[in-house]
Amino acid sequence: MLQFSFTEEQEDFRKILRQYSKEVLLPQYTKWDREKKTPRHLWEELGELGVTGLRIPEKYGGSAADCITTGIAAEEIGKGDFNLTYSVMLNALIGEILSIHANNAIKSEWLPKIAQGKSIVGIAITEPQAGTDAGGIQSTAIRKGDHFILNGEKSGISVATVADAFILFAKTDPTAGNRGISAFLVPSDLPGVDCRGYEDMGNIPIGRGSVYLTDVMIPEQYLIGNLNEGFSQVMNGFDLSRLLIGLQCIGTATQSLDETIEHVKTRHSFGKPLAVNQAVSFPIVHHYTQLELVKWQAYRGLWLRDECLQHTKEAASVKWLAPKYSSEAIHECLLLNGHYAYTKEMPFEQRLRDVIGLEIGDGTAQANQMVIAKHLIGKEFRSYQKI
Repeated sequence: MLQFSFTEEQEDFRKILRQYSKEVLLPQYTKWDREKKTPRHLWEELGELGVTGLRIPEKYGGSAADCITTGIAAEEIGKGDFNLTYSVMLNALIGEILSIHANNAIKSEWLPKIAQGKSIVGIAITEPQAGTDAGGIQSTAIRKGDHFILNGEKSGISVATVADAFILFAKTDPTAGNRGISAFLVPSDLPGVDCRGYEDMGNIPIGRGSVYLTDVMIPEQYLIGNLNEGFSQVMNGFDLSRLLIGLQCIGTATQSLDETIEHVKTRHSFGKPLAVNQAVSFPIVHHYTQLELVKWQAYRGLWLRDECLQHTKEAASVKWLAPKYSSEAIHECLLLNGHYAYTKEMPFEQRLRDVIGLEIGDGTAQANQMVIAKHLIGKEFRSYQKI
């Protein structure tokens, strides 16, 4: 029988994270943006709470949590600090890829540190000429004896300037298209790896930037999974990260709505609370309804993944609409809170800047609509598309 509820353990986990987000993360949220700093100590605190190792096996220090529990973490951490939800979303994606495809040496070396929040690992796919068309990767990995030599450029990479390593995708068979791409674990301190940050509009504490590779030597044991099969590995991972991104955005937008509701209930104009005006209350209702609908589609997608059922179009629909609806809701909250909300004394302007970034990352609206169309229309659509 289908149950639209969380387990007692999941509700307890939510309560713990909600309190931590409210008391620890939320008061410092704007601090890291202003200081342009990645709070690595908070990644370690989240490791102590079990957040950074949710999709990592217990033998490597994780909790092997289900996807729904991981979604709860993304939603609740998002209410306190949008950027720290990368410790949920990114670690879940990295944790799955390494746990399933990496050899035992990589797992033993990296998974415990990731689970503890002591190491940050990024995923490097996008290139200047290969964004939505990830199969257009031009970076190369050429075998030379018991090593691979990597050359190329990765762009728009989250945690580029702070990561200890990257799961990096490069062409190992230039003649094989998407099937000629392999994945490697690349430590960021290797000779020939150069990481440079961007002056971004938002997501400042994430340290987004480019990673340049110049004759980087990688031992063959740092190959992840099978040679030439990296593309299929990451495509499945995107179904998880897109659902978690949806809950990350919704958590931030929901927190903005909650704060705005309190404001319009207590702020008076012309002798009455702002909240009694339909021009104020109806927009709040509108955004609440949209966020709730997408939230439950996200949890449904995570349930499908836990049940090993197809969920690609569900993930794409969440990734398409959650950042869009969330940015619209936060924008409305900023306006309803008045001119102080336009200053950096309140968190709304930063939330808006941060969420907009995920209207691009992990697939634009158009890219996700193409994914949905492929699954709805079938081979007639797929035969003309590359995604």
